[in-house]
Amino acid sequence: MHFRPAFAFCASVLATLILATPSYAARCGGDFNTFVAAMSQEAAASGISQGVISQALGGVQQDGGVLAFDRRQRGTFNKSFEQYVSTRVGAGRINAGRAMLQRHAALLSSIEQKFGVPRQILVAIWGLETDFGKGDMGKLPVFRVLSTMAHDCRRTELFQGELLAALKIVQRGDLRLNDMIGAYAGEIGQTQFLPSSYIKYGVDFDGDGHVDLRHSVPDVLASTANLLHTSGFKMGAPYGEGTANFEAMREWNRATIYRKTIGYFADQLGGR
Repeated sequence: MHFRPAFAFCASVLATLILATPSYAARCGGDFNTFVAAMSQEAAASGISQGVISQALGGVQQDGGVLAFDRRQRGTFNKSFEQYVSTRVGAGRINAGRAMLQRHAALLSSIEQKFGVPRQILVAIWGLETDFGKGDMGKLPVFRVLSTMAHDCRRTELFQGELLAALKIVQRGDLRLNDMIGAYAGEIGQTQFLPSSYIKYGVDFDGDGHVDLRHSVPDVLASTANLLHTSGFKMGAPYGEGTANFEAMREWNRATIYRKTIGYFADQLGGR
């Protein structure tokens, strides 16, 4: 997994940042266990079972390392595009991406037909986020991360919403509790969806009854396409800086340099 940028720039985060966040009842700051108890009540009121709540939040600990990382990483992307892209899109990754285009050609064709997002864009995102699912998807317990971030008062409503969404993922049976492992802002899976984006955009494309963004390549790629399609991405239109498609990718990642890197990588995969 690549070195993840500041939370403000994390992939899939914008879906949450752009939408109005509802107001939640738990008070940030103060005693952590009291906060978790309040969040547990909030979750129960939202229809989460007591079994899921107790398994996910019982004994959850605050993680000072997550807070330190979040404060340290805000405001990255200070490289030029040329400097940044040279570290992210090399010959090895391009060749691996082209192999993925061939291996999953039929799947990508069906996703293109349904969602109208070109395969090169999807494979580029997949490669940049987790090296096509072979890289690091994060090693942190999602509920520990989100409880810690929600307790912190800077963005408490945002992360209270993410915490409830993560509980819904388990409640729906999409992922087991021991699969709820992610990155420093709670991102999950092969294209690093925040839990709220997982709930909103997740697609069961392999037809097994669950949206599995850790293990199911069809679900991963279709869900990524669904996010971009819902954001207004149009098949066959240019996606370079200044275009409507470039703006639609802002829902994926608001950093211009990152979206330019997606486009550059997609061009390399397409032989341009």
